[in-house]
Amino acid sequence: MGRVGVLLLNLGGPDKLEDVGPFLFNLFSDPEIIRLPFRWLQKPLAWFIASRRTKTSQENYKQIGGGSPLRRITEAQGEALREQLSELGQEAKIYLGMRYWHPYTEEAIAQLTQDQIERLVILPLYPQFSISTSGSSFRLLEKLWQENPKLQPLEYTVIPSWYKQQGYLQAMAALIAQELEQYPNPDEVHIFFSAHGVPKSYVEEAGDPYQQEIEECTVLIMRTLNRPNAHTLAYQSRVGPVEWLQPYTEDALKELGEKGVKDLVVVPISFVSEHIETLQEIDIEYREIAEEAGIHNFRRVPAPNTHPVFIKALADLVIDSLKQPSLKLSQVTQMKKKVKMYPQERWEWGITTSAEVWNGRIAMLGFIALIIELVTGRGLLHMIGLL
Repeated sequence: MGRVGVLLLNLGGPDKLEDVGPFLFNLFSDPEIIRLPFRWLQKPLAWFIASRRTKTSQENYKQIGGGSPLRRITEAQGEALREQLSELGQEAKIYLGMRYWHPYTEEAIAQLTQDQIERLVILPLYPQFSISTSGSSFRLLEKLWQENPKLQPLEYTVIPSWYKQQGYLQAMAALIAQELEQYPNPDEVHIFFSAHGVPKSYVEEAGDPYQQEIEECTVLIMRTLNRPNAHTLAYQSRVGPVEWLQPYTEDALKELGEKGVKDLVVVPISFVSEHIETLQEIDIEYREIAEEAGIHNFRRVPAPNTHPVFIKALADLVIDSLKQPSLKLSQVTQMKKKVKMYPQERWEWGITTSAEVWNGRIAMLGFIALIIELVTGRGLLHMIGLL
Protein backbone atom coordinates (compact mmCIF):
# COMPACT_ATOMS: atom_id res chain seq x y z
CA MET A 1 0.00 0.00 0.00
CA GLY A 2 3.00 2.32 0.43
CA ARG A 3 3.62 4.89 3.13
CA VAL A 4 0.28 6.03 4.54
CA GLY A 5 -0.42 9.38 6.15
CA VAL A 6 -3.48 10.81 7.88
CA LEU A 7 -4.01 14.58 7.83
CA LEU A 8 -6.22 15.76 10.71
CA LEU A 9 -7.80 19.15 10.00
CA ASN A 10 -8.91 21.59 12.68
CA LEU A 11 -9.33 25.30 13.30
CA GLY A 12 -6.38 25.88 15.63
CA GLY A 13 -6.18 28.22 18.58
CA PRO A 14 -3.73 30.49 20.43
CA ASP A 15 -1.41 28.54 22.70
CA LYS A 16 -0.83 31.51 25.03
CA LEU A 17 -2.19 35.00 25.58
CA GLU A 18 0.45 36.63 23.37
CA ASP A 19 -0.80 34.52 20.46
CA VAL A 20 -4.37 35.81 20.61
CA GLY A 21 -3.78 38.93 18.48
CA PRO A 22 -1.90 37.14 15.68
CA PHE A 23 -4.41 34.30 15.77
CA LEU A 24 -7.32 36.70 15.34
CA PHE A 25 -5.49 38.45 12.50
CA ASN A 26 -5.09 35.11 10.70
CA LEU A 27 -8.72 34.30 11.38
CA PHE A 28 -10.06 37.45 9.79
CA SER A 29 -7.54 37.53 6.93
CA ASP A 30 -9.23 34.54 5.31
CA PRO A 31 -10.63 35.73 1.95
CA GLU A 32 -12.49 32.49 1.33
CA ILE A 33 -15.51 33.49 3.42
CA ILE A 34 -15.05 37.21 4.04
CA ARG A 35 -15.27 38.33 0.43
CA LEU A 36 -14.65 42.02 0.04
CA PRO A 37 -15.30 44.13 -3.08
CA PHE A 38 -11.81 45.59 -2.62
CA ARG A 39 -9.04 43.03 -1.97
CA TRP A 40 -6.80 45.74 -0.52
CA LEU A 41 -9.22 45.96 2.42
CA GLN A 42 -8.61 42.37 3.55
CA LYS A 43 -5.47 42.83 5.64
CA PRO A 44 -6.38 46.27 7.05
CA LEU A 45 -9.81 44.95 8.03
CA ALA A 46 -8.27 41.90 9.69
CA TRP A 47 -5.91 44.14 11.64
CA PHE A 48 -8.78 46.46 12.62
CA ILE A 49 -10.94 43.62 13.94
CA ALA A 50 -8.08 41.80 15.65
CA SER A 51 -6.84 44.94 17.39
CA ARG A 52 -10.32 45.69 18.72
CA ARG A 53 -10.96 42.12 19.86
CA THR A 54 -7.59 41.08 21.30
CA LYS A 55 -8.01 42.41 24.84
CA THR A 56 -11.52 40.98 25.28
CA SER A 57 -10.49 37.65 23.82
CA GLN A 58 -7.45 37.49 26.09
CA GLU A 59 -9.73 37.97 29.09
CA ASN A 60 -11.81 35.01 27.92
CA TYR A 61 -8.73 32.85 27.48
CA LYS A 62 -7.58 33.78 30.96
CA GLN A 63 -10.76 32.14 32.24
CA ILE A 64 -9.68 28.80 30.75
CA GLY A 65 -6.02 28.85 31.71
CA GLY A 66 -4.43 31.45 29.42
CA GLY A 67 -4.63 29.69 26.08
CA SER A 68 -6.43 27.16 23.94
CA PRO A 69 -5.98 23.45 24.74
CA LEU A 70 -6.92 22.58 21.16
CA ARG A 71 -3.42 21.85 19.88
CA ARG A 72 -2.52 19.70 22.88
CA ILE A 73 -5.75 17.71 22.62
CA THR A 74 -5.46 17.30 18.84
CA GLU A 75 -1.89 16.05 19.24
CA ALA A 76 -3.12 13.54 21.82
CA GLN A 77 -5.90 12.47 19.47
CA GLY A 78 -3.36 12.01 16.68
CA GLU A 79 -1.09 9.86 18.83
CA ALA A 80 -4.01 7.77 20.08
CA LEU A 81 -5.18 7.33 16.47
CA ARG A 82 -1.71 6.22 15.36
CA GLU A 83 -1.58 3.61 18.14
CA GLN A 84 -5.10 2.38 17.36
CA LEU A 85 -4.33 2.05 13.67
CA SER A 86 -1.17 0.11 14.49
CA GLU A 87 -3.18 -2.28 16.67
CA LEU A 88 -5.52 -2.82 13.73
CA GLY A 89 -2.59 -3.64 11.45
CA GLN A 90 -2.39 -0.31 9.63
CA GLU A 91 0.80 1.69 10.13
CA ALA A 92 0.35 5.39 9.40
CA LYS A 93 1.96 8.72 10.15
CA ILE A 94 -0.32 11.40 11.58
CA TYR A 95 -0.14 15.06 10.59
CA LEU A 96 -2.00 18.01 12.12
CA GLY A 97 -3.19 20.77 9.79
CA MET A 98 -4.63 23.78 11.61
CA ARG A 99 -6.35 26.48 9.60
CA TYR A 100 -5.35 29.57 11.59
CA TRP A 101 -2.55 28.66 13.98
CA HIS A 102 0.40 26.33 14.37
CA PRO A 103 0.86 23.74 13.08
CA TYR A 104 -0.61 25.26 9.93
CA THR A 105 -2.04 23.11 7.15
CA GLU A 106 0.77 24.35 4.91
CA GLU A 107 3.35 23.07 7.43
CA ALA A 108 1.70 19.65 7.52
CA ILE A 109 1.66 19.41 3.71
CA ALA A 110 5.34 20.39 3.52
CA GLN A 111 6.24 17.73 6.09
CA LEU A 112 4.27 14.88 4.52
CA THR A 113 5.77 15.75 1.14
CA GLN A 114 9.22 15.57 2.68
CA ASP A 115 8.31 12.23 4.27
CA GLN A 116 7.35 10.94 0.82
CA ILE A 117 3.92 9.78 1.89
CA GLU A 118 2.32 7.79 -0.94
CA ARG A 119 -1.29 7.49 0.29
CA LEU A 120 -3.05 10.15 2.32
CA VAL A 121 -6.37 10.24 4.15
CA ILE A 122 -7.69 13.77 4.77
CA LEU A 123 -9.85 13.67 7.90
CA PRO A 124 -11.44 16.88 9.25
CA LEU A 125 -12.16 16.83 12.97
CA TYR A 126 -15.60 18.25 12.25
CA PRO A 127 -18.20 15.44 12.28
CA GLN A 128 -20.65 17.49 10.21
CA PHE A 129 -19.63 19.21 6.99
CA SER A 130 -19.96 22.96 6.55
CA ILE A 131 -18.62 25.14 3.78
CA SER A 132 -17.26 27.43 6.51
CA THR A 133 -15.16 24.79 8.34
CA SER A 134 -14.20 21.63 6.47
CA GLY A 135 -15.00 23.43 3.23
CA SER A 136 -12.57 26.25 3.96
CA SER A 137 -9.76 23.80 4.70
CA PHE A 138 -10.59 21.78 1.59
CA ARG A 139 -10.39 24.90 -0.56
CA LEU A 140 -7.00 25.71 0.90
CA LEU A 141 -5.79 22.18 0.22
CA GLU A 142 -7.07 22.30 -3.34
CA LYS A 143 -5.09 25.50 -3.86
CA LEU A 144 -1.94 23.89 -2.41
CA TRP A 145 -2.37 20.90 -4.71
CA GLN A 146 -2.63 23.15 -7.74
CA GLU A 147 0.48 25.12 -6.79
CA ASN A 148 2.78 22.28 -5.72
CA PRO A 149 3.90 19.82 -8.44
CA LYS A 150 5.30 17.48 -5.75
CA LEU A 151 1.75 16.77 -4.60
CA GLN A 152 0.51 15.59 -7.99
CA PRO A 153 1.69 11.95 -7.64
CA LEU A 154 0.26 11.65 -4.12
CA GLU A 155 -2.79 9.43 -3.97
CA TYR A 156 -5.29 10.86 -1.50
CA THR A 157 -8.88 10.62 -0.39
CA VAL A 158 -11.12 13.00 1.54
CA ILE A 159 -13.64 12.17 4.28
CA PRO A 160 -16.09 15.12 4.07
CA SER A 161 -18.21 14.24 7.11
CA TRP A 162 -18.70 11.28 9.38
CA TYR A 163 -21.52 12.06 11.80
CA LYS A 164 -23.20 8.73 10.97
CA GLN A 165 -20.19 6.64 12.01
CA GLN A 166 -21.43 4.10 14.54
CA GLY A 167 -18.45 4.35 16.87
CA TYR A 168 -18.77 8.13 17.05
CA LEU A 169 -22.47 7.81 17.89
CA GLN A 170 -21.69 5.21 20.56
CA ALA A 171 -19.01 7.43 22.10
CA MET A 172 -21.40 10.38 22.27
CA ALA A 173 -24.15 8.22 23.77
CA ALA A 174 -21.77 6.85 26.39
CA LEU A 175 -20.62 10.33 27.38
CA ILE A 176 -24.21 11.55 27.68
CA ALA A 177 -25.25 8.52 29.75
CA GLN A 178 -22.31 9.15 32.06
CA GLU A 179 -23.62 12.64 32.87
CA LEU A 180 -27.26 11.55 33.15
CA GLU A 181 -26.32 9.03 35.82
CA GLN A 182 -25.13 11.87 38.05
CA TYR A 183 -28.79 12.85 38.63
CA PRO A 184 -31.25 11.14 41.02
CA ASN A 185 -33.76 10.68 38.17
CA PRO A 186 -31.68 10.27 34.98
CA ASP A 187 -34.63 9.67 32.64
CA GLU A 188 -36.21 12.99 33.59
CA VAL A 189 -33.16 15.12 32.75
CA HIS A 190 -33.56 17.32 29.67
CA ILE A 191 -30.81 16.75 27.08
CA PHE A 192 -29.75 19.98 25.38
CA PHE A 193 -27.72 19.70 22.15
CA SER A 194 -25.79 22.87 21.38
CA ALA A 195 -24.21 23.13 17.94
CA HIS A 196 -22.19 25.95 16.51
CA GLY A 197 -24.40 28.09 14.31
CA VAL A 198 -23.89 29.33 10.76
CA PRO A 199 -25.71 32.11 8.91
CA LYS A 200 -29.08 30.96 7.61
CA SER A 201 -28.13 32.11 4.11
CA TYR A 202 -25.41 29.45 4.00
CA VAL A 203 -28.08 26.78 4.14
CA GLU A 204 -30.88 28.41 2.15
CA GLU A 205 -28.85 30.15 -0.56
CA ALA A 206 -25.48 28.38 -0.72
CA GLY A 207 -26.68 24.82 -0.17
CA ASP A 208 -24.64 24.13 2.97
CA PRO A 209 -25.70 20.66 4.27
CA TYR A 210 -24.65 21.54 7.83
CA GLN A 211 -28.10 22.04 9.36
CA GLN A 212 -29.44 18.82 7.88
CA GLU A 213 -26.42 16.87 9.12
CA ILE A 214 -26.64 18.37 12.62
CA GLU A 215 -30.34 17.56 12.89
CA GLU A 216 -29.84 14.02 11.61
CA CYS A 217 -26.87 13.53 13.94
CA THR A 218 -29.00 14.57 16.93
CA VAL A 219 -31.64 11.99 16.01
CA LEU A 220 -29.01 9.28 15.58
CA ILE A 221 -27.37 10.02 18.94
CA MET A 222 -30.73 9.92 20.72
CA ARG A 223 -31.56 6.66 18.97
CA THR A 224 -28.20 5.21 20.02
CA LEU A 225 -28.68 6.46 23.58
CA ASN A 226 -32.09 4.73 23.65
CA ARG A 227 -33.49 6.59 26.65
CA PRO A 228 -36.83 8.39 27.13
CA ASN A 229 -35.36 11.83 27.89
CA ALA A 230 -36.78 14.91 26.22
CA HIS A 231 -34.23 16.81 24.14
CA THR A 232 -33.66 20.14 22.41
CA LEU A 233 -31.31 21.21 19.60
CA ALA A 234 -30.11 24.82 19.48
CA TYR A 235 -27.28 26.81 17.89
CA GLN A 236 -24.67 28.82 19.75
CA SER A 237 -22.16 31.60 18.97
CA ARG A 238 -24.50 33.78 16.92
CA VAL A 239 -22.86 37.10 16.00
CA GLY A 240 -23.16 39.96 13.56
CA PRO A 241 -26.17 41.51 11.81
CA VAL A 242 -27.30 38.42 9.85
CA GLU A 243 -29.89 35.82 10.77
CA TRP A 244 -28.32 32.57 11.94
CA LEU A 245 -29.76 29.09 12.34
CA GLN A 246 -32.37 28.95 15.08
CA PRO A 247 -33.29 28.38 17.83
CA TYR A 248 -30.43 30.24 19.49
CA THR A 249 -28.90 28.53 22.52
CA GLU A 250 -29.42 31.44 24.90
CA ASP A 251 -33.09 31.79 23.89
CA ALA A 252 -33.75 28.07 24.12
CA LEU A 253 -32.25 27.92 27.63
CA LYS A 254 -34.54 30.73 28.78
CA GLU A 255 -37.58 29.01 27.30
CA LEU A 256 -36.76 25.74 29.06
CA GLY A 257 -36.40 27.63 32.33
CA GLU A 258 -39.81 29.20 31.81
CA LYS A 259 -41.27 25.73 31.25
CA GLY A 260 -39.95 24.61 34.61
CA VAL A 261 -36.98 22.51 33.52
CA LYS A 262 -34.56 22.15 36.45
CA ASP A 263 -32.17 19.40 35.37
CA LEU A 264 -30.17 19.85 32.18
CA VAL A 265 -27.32 18.07 30.41
CA VAL A 266 -25.69 20.08 27.61
CA VAL A 267 -24.15 18.20 24.68
CA PRO A 268 -21.62 20.12 22.51
CA ILE A 269 -22.64 18.18 19.42
CA SER A 270 -20.44 19.85 16.80
CA PHE A 271 -17.19 19.73 18.79
CA VAL A 272 -14.83 16.78 19.35
CA SER A 273 -12.23 18.65 21.43
CA GLU A 274 -12.43 20.96 24.41
CA HIS A 275 -11.76 24.56 23.48
CA ILE A 276 -12.99 28.03 24.32
CA GLU A 277 -16.54 27.42 23.09
CA THR A 278 -17.01 24.50 25.46
CA LEU A 279 -14.87 25.65 28.37
CA GLN A 280 -15.82 29.32 28.37
CA GLU A 281 -18.93 29.88 26.31
CA ILE A 282 -20.94 26.85 27.49
CA ASP A 283 -19.41 26.24 30.92
CA ILE A 284 -19.42 29.87 32.01
CA GLU A 285 -21.71 32.04 29.86
CA TYR A 286 -24.51 29.59 29.12
CA ARG A 287 -24.39 28.14 32.61
CA GLU A 288 -25.02 31.63 33.97
CA ILE A 289 -27.94 32.15 31.57
CA ALA A 290 -29.41 28.78 32.56
CA GLU A 291 -29.14 29.50 36.29
CA GLU A 292 -30.79 32.90 35.85
CA ALA A 293 -33.60 31.08 34.03
CA GLY A 294 -34.07 28.73 36.99
CA ILE A 295 -32.13 25.75 35.65
CA HIS A 296 -29.90 25.10 38.65
CA ASN A 297 -28.78 21.55 37.92
CA PHE A 298 -26.59 22.19 34.88
CA ARG A 299 -24.07 19.63 33.65
CA ARG A 300 -22.11 19.54 30.42
CA VAL A 301 -21.09 16.42 28.49
CA PRO A 302 -17.33 16.45 27.83
CA ALA A 303 -16.09 16.52 24.24
CA PRO A 304 -14.94 13.11 22.97
CA ASN A 305 -11.26 14.14 23.09
CA THR A 306 -9.37 10.81 23.35
CA HIS A 307 -12.27 8.61 24.46
CA PRO A 308 -11.28 5.06 23.35
CA VAL A 309 -14.53 4.43 21.47
CA PHE A 310 -14.15 7.75 19.65
CA ILE A 311 -10.53 7.05 18.67
CA LYS A 312 -11.55 3.60 17.41
CA ALA A 313 -14.22 5.33 15.32
CA LEU A 314 -11.58 7.59 13.72
CA ALA A 315 -9.37 4.57 13.03
CA ASP A 316 -12.25 2.73 11.39
CA LEU A 317 -12.93 5.77 9.22
CA VAL A 318 -9.32 5.81 8.03
CA ILE A 319 -9.17 2.07 7.30
CA ASP A 320 -12.52 2.08 5.50
CA SER A 321 -11.52 5.06 3.35
CA LEU A 322 -8.33 3.29 2.25
CA LYS A 323 -10.45 0.41 0.94
CA GLN A 324 -12.94 2.55 -0.96
CA PRO A 325 -12.62 4.59 -4.18
CA SER A 326 -10.88 7.91 -3.60
CA LEU A 327 -12.92 11.08 -3.11
CA LYS A 328 -11.10 14.14 -4.42
CA LEU A 329 -11.18 17.70 -3.15
CA SER A 330 -12.91 18.88 -6.32
CA GLN A 331 -15.80 16.50 -5.59
CA VAL A 332 -16.57 17.91 -2.15
CA THR A 333 -19.44 20.35 -1.66
CA GLN A 334 -18.40 23.93 -2.29
CA MET A 335 -20.06 27.32 -2.03
CA LYS A 336 -22.59 27.40 -4.88
CA LYS A 337 -22.63 31.14 -5.23
CA LYS A 338 -21.83 34.36 -3.48
CA VAL A 339 -24.27 35.00 -0.69
CA LYS A 340 -25.43 38.34 0.70
CA MET A 341 -24.08 38.21 4.25
CA TYR A 342 -25.90 41.13 5.84
CA PRO A 343 -29.41 42.59 5.61
CA GLN A 344 -30.28 45.97 4.15
CA GLU A 345 -32.96 46.67 6.69
CA ARG A 346 -32.91 45.77 10.41
CA TRP A 347 -29.53 45.68 12.19
CA GLU A 348 -28.98 43.39 15.16
CA TRP A 349 -25.51 43.98 16.46
CA GLY A 350 -23.59 41.42 18.44
CA ILE A 351 -19.96 40.43 18.96
CA THR A 352 -19.06 37.01 20.25
CA THR A 353 -17.12 36.81 23.50
CA SER A 354 -15.34 33.76 22.09
CA ALA A 355 -12.21 34.27 20.04
CA GLU A 356 -11.67 30.69 18.97
CA VAL A 357 -15.08 30.39 17.34
CA TRP A 358 -15.64 27.38 15.12
CA ASN A 359 -16.21 29.49 12.00
CA GLY A 360 -14.75 32.67 13.41
CA ARG A 361 -13.65 34.02 10.05
CA ILE A 362 -17.28 34.97 9.36
CA ALA A 363 -17.99 36.28 12.83
CA MET A 364 -17.33 39.91 12.00
CA LEU A 365 -19.25 40.20 8.77
CA GLY A 366 -21.08 43.10 10.33
CA PHE A 367 -17.77 44.94 10.53
CA ILE A 368 -17.24 44.39 6.82
CA ALA A 369 -20.59 45.94 6.01
CA LEU A 370 -19.79 48.88 8.22
CA ILE A 371 -16.35 49.44 6.74
CA ILE A 372 -17.80 49.28 3.22
CA GLU A 373 -20.46 51.78 4.21
CA LEU A 374 -17.78 54.04 5.64
CA VAL A 375 -15.65 53.78 2.50
CA THR A 376 -18.66 54.64 0.34
CA GLY A 377 -19.38 57.69 2.44
CA ARG A 378 -22.54 56.71 4.31
CA GLY A 379 -20.91 56.88 7.74
CA LEU A 380 -22.97 54.06 9.27
CA LEU A 381 -20.33 53.56 11.95
CA HIS A 382 -21.25 56.91 13.43
CA MET A 383 -24.96 56.29 12.97
CA ILE A 384 -24.97 53.28 15.28
CA GLY A 385 -22.47 54.78 17.72
CA LEU A 386 -19.51 52.44 17.25
CA LEU A 387 -17.11 55.32 16.70
